[in-house]
Amino acid sequence: MTQNTFNFDEDIDRRAVPALKVHPNVLGQDGADLFPGGVADMDFKPPPAVLSAMRDRVAHGVFGYEAVPYGLLPALTGWFQDRHGWTVDPSHILRAPNVLNILAMAARVFTKEGDGVIVQPPVFFDFYDIIAENNRRLVANPLLLRNGRYEMDFAGLARVAADPNVTMLYLCNPHNPVGRVWMPAELLQLGAICRAHGVLVVSDEIHGDVTFPGHHYTPFATLSDEDARNSIICISPAKSFNIAACCAAFSIVIDANRRAMLQAENSRLTVNKNNAFSNVAMEAAYLHGEPWLDAALAYINENLSLVRSRLSKLNEVDMIEPEGTFLLWLDFRKLGLPPEQLTAFLRQGAKWAITRGPAFGGEGVGFGRLNIACKREHLTDALDRLDRALEEMGRPEDVPNSFDQ
Repeated sequence: MTQNTFNFDEDIDRRAVPALKVHPNVLGQDGADLFPGGVADMDFKPPPAVLSAMRDRVAHGVFGYEAVPYGLLPALTGWFQDRHGWTVDPSHILRAPNVLNILAMAARVFTKEGDGVIVQPPVFFDFYDIIAENNRRLVANPLLLRNGRYEMDFAGLARVAADPNVTMLYLCNPHNPVGRVWMPAELLQLGAICRAHGVLVVSDEIHGDVTFPGHHYTPFATLSDEDARNSIICISPAKSFNIAACCAAFSIVIDANRRAMLQAENSRLTVNKNNAFSNVAMEAAYLHGEPWLDAALAYINENLSLVRSRLSKLNEVDMIEPEGTFLLWLDFRKLGLPPEQLTAFLRQGAKWAITRGPAFGGEGVGFGRLNIACKREHLTDALDRLDRALEEMGRPEDVPNSFDQ
């Protein structure tokens, strides 16, 4: 089945429902004419099999309490076995409403108030909120930007992990927003440092299915038995199949004691209930969604080629070459604008609403995150707007990029 089988060029009115990416809460009351390139979901309908399964479930007409469908966990484990070569024991799987729930529960169960939790900025902004709201201490181990590519700072990681009051690391694998798909050697080095210092790795792998040609997602738990036992893996089909509003999440916890502790927290908070629509959507996606996903990735890769080509003709904006996710990390530092002025330029000049770089930490100043999982015509129009806005503001002289480390 090819990309042409699915219509990713369909013009879908996201404003017909209270979609977050086009909602005034995100775009502002004056944002109706902005290109909505911020919130990390796709502008595509999910796989036809998902829509069909949900229609069938609605047609049944009774929506009382339900157990987990017999086919859901086999569908999940089959997906990871076939697509990623990861054999997941169904008894290691716990459910939660979303990945953020798992991150928060892990912090509460496996760390104490005041303990340090390591993050690698610029990184997904909800990591910061979860740490702060649970009275844990943020410990930054910033990524290093070298020759246009981000790398982990392993020497820095070893230093911060050596603090006995630093007990957990939130890993983003693949990394949002910089688009790195971490290689096994990198993950092994991170895992060895964390194990040596008693730091538990909690890995957000929600973007694991979304990689570009030549790059392959490595589930952290597949590195070694030791790393598997020293980790909690967070997965969900939300990003892969664009079903974030109607799916749940799963944690893979190999260590039996940790699994029992997290299960007890699941029960205490009663976040382990079933949603009929979520269950049928996920089962259908894992069983029948692969052709759609492959086609969607091919379409998004063509969108990436479009952005790469257009930005290559500009001196003012650089793209950090992504290896995965449908999110681009754009470098606007050559414009020389402080954060407020950069936001104003993008909103008022280019008519862009993308995620501001500082949301991902201080290392994001001068950057922005652009979602390219959208209709190509809309992306082309957005790039045209950016080009016109740069022309109108005047082309600045090239300046050296002093932020590379």
